[in-house]
Amino acid sequence: MVIVSDQSQLHGISNPGIHHLVAIRLQQLIGDASISTELIIVETGDAASAIEHSAGFPILTSLFDDLPYDHPDYTPPFEIMEQHHYEQYRIYEMVFIGNDDGAATALFVPDQEGIDADLLAVCRSWATPAVSTP
Repeated sequence: MVIVSDQSQLHGISNPGIHHLVAIRLQQLIGDASISTELIIVETGDAASAIEHSAGFPILTSLFDDLPYDHPDYTPPFEIMEQHHYEQYRIYEMVFIGNDDGAATALFVPDQEGIDADLLAVCRSWATPAVSTP
């Protein structure tokens, strides 16, 4: 996994679609230093538990009742889940709002072999088409 908080860290992103999307998100955030944002790029082989540990909150369970993502009463902990297309890539963007001041964590998940199967299941089940294409 790659964690990015400013443009100097973009070189660590190997997936061109995610690189492009994260660069756009960072550009959108420039000028508002009051917003604390962490962008986490999921890579092949990253375990969901490790991603949750780095993010500091659950992804595959509901926030308040710990129901797993495949339970019929599961409530996703994210605010936004969009599916982007960039060339041949499908990328999921999952946004978690941390507080009323706008602190947020965004997770970028490529839909490809080697990505945690449960994480992809959540993404594929809950994503809506992105409003705009990067």
